[in-house]
Amino acid sequence: MSAPDESKDQRLKQAEKITSHPEQYKVCEGCGSIVVARAVTCPSCHAYKFDATATRVVSQAKDLALRTAHSVLSSDLT
Repeated sequence: MSAPDESKDQRLKQAEKITSHPEQYKVCEGCGSIVVARAVTCPSCHAYKFDATATRVVSQAKDLALRTAHSVLSSDLT
């Protein structure tokens, strides 16, 4: 299996985990990342506004699973 396929499979598995327990997650309003519900700030962009509704979490998990990953690295921010 190639690396891109492995990454896509991993993203789909993570989305399944999130959609089965959306109450354990929330969506960052700054960057759209899905973080655990206990997070105070987003580890990716350091925002502090979140949407914790199950509908939003499930929708975002599905969207992220189906699109190509494009993470922002810390080196991109300097």
